[in-house]
Amino acid sequence: MEKGNKSIVMEFILLGFQNIRSVEILLFVTFFFIYALNITGNATIIALVLTSRPLQVPMYFFLSNLSFLELMITSTVMPKMLVNMIIGKKSISFVGCLTQSFFYFLMGSTEFFILAVMSFDRYLAICYPLRYASIMSTKVCFQLLVGSWVGGFLIILVPSIVTAGLPFCGPNLVNHFFCDSAPLLKLVCADTSLAEQVDFGTSCILLLGSLSVTVVSYIYIITAILKMPTAQGRKKAFSTCVSHITVVTLYYGSSIFIYVRPTKGNVLDFNKMGTVLNTIVTPMLNPFIYCLRNEKVKESLRDVFKKSIVILKK
Repeated sequence: MEKGNKSIVMEFILLGFQNIRSVEILLFVTFFFIYALNITGNATIIALVLTSRPLQVPMYFFLSNLSFLELMITSTVMPKMLVNMIIGKKSISFVGCLTQSFFYFLMGSTEFFILAVMSFDRYLAICYPLRYASIMSTKVCFQLLVGSWVGGFLIILVPSIVTAGLPFCGPNLVNHFFCDSAPLLKLVCADTSLAEQVDFGTSCILLLGSLSVTVVSYIYIITAILKMPTAQGRKKAFSTCVSHITVVTLYYGSSIFIYVRPTKGNVLDFNKMGTVLNTIVTPMLNPFIYCLRNEKVKESLRDVFKKSIVILKK
């Protein structure tokens, strides 16, 4: 479609990682295996929370929603990436690209709000154990969940509108394996300074704002734990936070590296590797982190296996 001397882009080409066919096949097998583990692990967490009575408490309610978001984030990116790798055709339509970008950032933004809510939940459980059940009622849990989704939507609304309104008139080669914001802005045939500032500003508000809630919560949590009279009590209280701290460290570390810094030079290849960590690797690790570090999850998993064996024997 022509407009003047410039063509309007109707599709993008996702360059991905490597054009050597043998390397792409190896990457396909690796990422397919990771995606399968991701689906299996996170779906298992969701199923355990829904079916196991000991896990039907606020902490695991938010964990199951975190697992759902993990599934959605990777499913927004990986199926298209895997198809592109196996068939060798790396195109994605203009509308499909913007849609993928929107849902990726919607799920990702909501996840940071959920992580902040989970830290607040741990703060209440450890600092106000006697009032915890009355404060974190079912109604409050759902309100916090809805608030996280609404916050995620609002935080990406303006950047999405700004990016969608920019002119893309060639070239159409996206130096990434999905439609991330930075490589897309590289293809705009107009001044992108406003869009870059909006992206940078919203990333700062989202990441540093939610991280501040987490840091403040854990300052109070650590203070309360240190005041506990017995070593066993301190160990038990801290063990409920270890998995969450590990996940927070992985997510915020990679995301701040990618998004909360002004663009300088050619950093897209570094960003691509960072995105692999928080889009593909970390969602796969989360179920294992929570299963290995959390006794209640392990007990529920053992109960499910025992029941399954009994059913199979019958």
